[in-house]
Amino acid sequence: MAGSWSGTMQALQAVDTEYTADSVEWCPVEGCQHLLVCGTYQLRTPEDQPALDVSEPQVRLGRLYLYSFNEDNTAKPLVEVQRRDSSAILDMKWCHIPVSGHILLGLANANGSVELLRLMEYEKNSYTLQPISSLILEERCLSLSLDWSTGKPGRYPRGRLGGMVVCYLRKIWGLEEDGCDGSFCNASIQEAEAGGFQVVGDQPLKMISSDSKGQLHLLMLSEGAAELQRVASWPAHHFEAWIAAFNYWQTELVYSGGDDGLLRGWDTRMLGTPVFTSKRHSMGVCSIQSNPHQEHILATGSYDEHVLLWDTRNIKQPLADVPVKGGVWRLKWHPVHPHLLLAVCMHNGFKILNCQKAIEEKQDVTVLISQEMPNSLVYGADWSWLLFRSKKPTLTWSFDQNGMGAQAADHCSLKVAEGPPAPFQEQIVDHHVEGPTKAHRRAELNTSLLPLTEDMKSFSQLHCSSKICDLSPFSGGNFDSSLLSTCSFYDHVLHLWKWETK
Repeated sequence: MAGSWSGTMQALQAVDTEYTADSVEWCPVEGCQHLLVCGTYQLRTPEDQPALDVSEPQVRLGRLYLYSFNEDNTAKPLVEVQRRDSSAILDMKWCHIPVSGHILLGLANANGSVELLRLMEYEKNSYTLQPISSLILEERCLSLSLDWSTGKPGRYPRGRLGGMVVCYLRKIWGLEEDGCDGSFCNASIQEAEAGGFQVVGDQPLKMISSDSKGQLHLLMLSEGAAELQRVASWPAHHFEAWIAAFNYWQTELVYSGGDDGLLRGWDTRMLGTPVFTSKRHSMGVCSIQSNPHQEHILATGSYDEHVLLWDTRNIKQPLADVPVKGGVWRLKWHPVHPHLLLAVCMHNGFKILNCQKAIEEKQDVTVLISQEMPNSLVYGADWSWLLFRSKKPTLTWSFDQNGMGAQAADHCSLKVAEGPPAPFQEQIVDHHVEGPTKAHRRAELNTSLLPLTEDMKSFSQLHCSSKICDLSPFSGGNFDSSLLSTCSFYDHVLHLWKWETK
């Protein structure tokens, strides 16, 4: 995708999820990157619970869908593999690496729990997700978000743990020695394993979650039984803590965003006081993601309808401020192209941003795609880890044969920017304004295929199509295509898209 970024967005499929859909995640693990999950959230209506006691919490229903992508089925490339009813799902993430040979999915749900599921292949190309562990974080609250510490590819070679994490683990397990200087020693991993936690390479496998009471919860995965164990919980925000995320380059550091309009950084070795607090967003902060390709780069989004890019070494002023005309519920960096950012803009659809000039030259962010989706509220989106390669673009559209896809096509409006947009005027916000922001709550929620890996190796082990025409995703003259999926409230639709660029 080097060079020109001109291209087209094609809608490949629209799937009715029955309940309103708010989370979609493609599997990042090699060999299963054709799988994706979609999570839903639905309030039980009053007629469904006629004897509703106002003192009782509302019942929030959910359903988890597992789909398999098949490029040869052009009419319906997404095929449902499994559905599983549950409490309403507010967020979910795949662990980026196998753990003890298993692929794991974490769910944040409406009963205040984080649930762990294991992907099982019970026969060739037939999969199911099986629950293996569940941990209640807090009674009478919603678990709103989660993130794994495994987001940076290749982070787990031996020798990368570092003395700071060793000291932290020693404190947790009562192994700290007087006068410890934080230097790394080989015994540290043995100590971690002795503490009963899963260690991958030199890294303890961690998860961070946030809840509707404004708290953050640091979890670790115990070895053997693959059970979640709470390491620490602490109050982070005055209202809902909409989002929590790791710094993928230093996983002792986590970030959080709340309905109080605050973006905060935390050092999990010294809890109690945030490392920083930014009031640069003027409303609730609901999306955060560390760039897995480039250290120190952080993207945040808010109900204030702005995406901010940060250099975490200077949190006083963002690198860029991008108005997107919709609350930014999720942000996703592209799995291969380090400067592409997918922004979920709720009532204003979704956008693809090119952040290269903003990061490297402190210039404006370019909006490459602005996909409007009237009559829907987009809450979930994710890039696929599969890559199409072709010599010429595909110009066909196909939808499910239920009328819904055609209707979606009628309402969608594509805008493709072939040059940089007009310069953005940076929002002026007083970092020192005190007090919570005005209430602005989440609606109701008060290929041929080339697997993308860091080193592009082990192709012989994967189920790749013979139609692959070029193993390099950056060669000129061909069309590179990214798959992505979105899901939305109200119209309860999971969309599959293909973005083709030259």
